[in-house]
Amino acid sequence: MYVTDPLSGSAIEGMDPVSYFTEPEPLMGKAEYEYHWKGVSWFFATEANREVFRAAPEAYVPQFGGYGLAGIARGYLSNGNPRIYAVYNRRLYLFYSAGNREAFMLEKAAMVNFAFDNWLELRDQLARQ
Repeated sequence: MYVTDPLSGSAIEGMDPVSYFTEPEPLMGKAEYEYHWKGVSWFFATEANREVFRAAPEAYVPQFGGYGLAGIARGYLSNGNPRIYAVYNRRLYLFYSAGNREAFMLEKAAMVNFAFDNWLELRDQLARQ
C-alpha cells in the first residue's frame, strides 16, 4: 500500500523513483513511461529508468509506502512529500515537512529504527481501513 495522488492515482506525485538515486534532484515522470506495480501507477522520466525499476522495484520505491518517516518514527501516519526526501543506506525516505527532514539528518539511524519498530502496527491499521 502506497500513498497515491488522489486525482491521478500515481505514486510519489508522478516523480520518477529511479531518478532519486541517479540525478541531483528527482525528475518528473512522463505518462508515456508509466508502469503499474502493486496496484499503483509509477511514472518515469525515461524508458531506461522504467526498465531499471521493473527489474528491482523494491530498490527504488519510497520506504514505508511513501508515508513520512518522522511521523512513523513517532507512531503516526502522515503522507510524505516527494519533494522533501533523503536517500539513506540506499533507501528512499519521504518527509511531511522540511523540519522533519532536518530532525532526521541529526539522528538518521535512530529515526529509521524507531520507524521500523512502529511500521508493522501502522501498516496493519491501514489494512483495516
